Amino acid sequence: MKIAFDAKRFFHNNSGLGNYSRDHVRILAEHFPENQFVLLEQKKSERGKAILNFKNVFFHQIKSGKFARQLKFGKTSQEINSDIFHGLSGELPLKWNKKPIKKIVTIHDLIFVRYPQFYSFFDRKIHFWKFKNACDQADLIIAISEQTKRDIIEFLKIPAEKIKVVYQGCHQTFKEKKSEEFLTETRLKFNLPEKFILNVGTIEPRKNLLNIVKTILGTKVNLVVIGKKTKYFNKIEQFILKNNLKNQVYFLENVSMEELSAIYQLADIFVYPSLFEGFGIPVIEALFSKTPVITSNSSSLPEAGGKNSLYVNPESVEDLRSKISFLWNNESERQRLSENGFEYVQKFTDEKIAANLMKVYLEVLEN
Repeated sequence: MKIAFDAKRFFHNNSGLGNYSRDHVRILAEHFPENQFVLLEQKKSERGKAILNFKNVFFHQIKSGKFARQLKFGKTSQEINSDIFHGLSGELPLKWNKKPIKKIVTIHDLIFVRYPQFYSFFDRKIHFWKFKNACDQADLIIAISEQTKRDIIEFLKIPAEKIKVVYQGCHQTFKEKKSEEFLTETRLKFNLPEKFILNVGTIEPRKNLLNIVKTILGTKVNLVVIGKKTKYFNKIEQFILKNNLKNQVYFLENVSMEELSAIYQLADIFVYPSLFEGFGIPVIEALFSKTPVITSNSSSLPEAGGKNSLYVNPESVEDLRSKISFLWNNESERQRLSENGFEYVQKFTDEKIAANLMKVYLEVLEN
């Protein structure tokens, strides 16, 4: 079987859709070496370089030009005799020739429909049109959670039988126990406190960091934050300065993937009260790191966290404060959640995700 991928995100996105694309291709290449996986893009980058070392992964360069993804990727995948074209980030090409090929698209979330206030009018219209067009022409749609599947049915009016849920995993480094030496080096490098709660993700309104900061007011809880700053950061910074919390909140920058995984393992609690997620990879990263999780009781987050995470109303500072306080002062409960959460997260191993993906590919070919 030969599968062609739209590899724009694979090569050019550092996180999010880029990580999904790279992990997707990597685990398939590792577990199904008898197949060929072709990455279509106009130019390569250092990202994903290691994955191109697999003997069954190939880069096929598309000549540069305006709208190459829309006009050239599809036809090229047919010309090189691909059995399947897979759009990994909610899009499919617009132009195809008459040669048979199956089309699959992955839809990650429809947050722009649920929370339009976080997107410009133009972006909402473009996203909706691209996603709807891709879902209509796809032979099969992969949703990354049951929540996303429900949203595709509700908002894009796609029949349920056309959608398969295949969960995401996370980078291998989060599954590896770091040495005590590396943990100590990381703690010293970033001047981390002895005990802290952790939040990871873009610092934007939807991720709800301000509510976490509000919960530590009047406590001795230390908060470590890792994520790209947006304008929303200014609002958080003002609150920190106004309430003299500067010595309790640590914003880290230039953190490598290895260092990030070490910080997860050093953290006492991972806190992720996002208003809405298509899935919530940081929750999986924390569970693989054996760090107990507090996250939102809404969207897909209970799917990611399982029954051994604690859940809160993300808009209730009091609910969040009480859950953090409970775990912060209860080591035995942290240990219990750590062990049981690690057992639950084994459903997101590379082996299981690769098997589920291949099942989808074989099914679409048989139909």
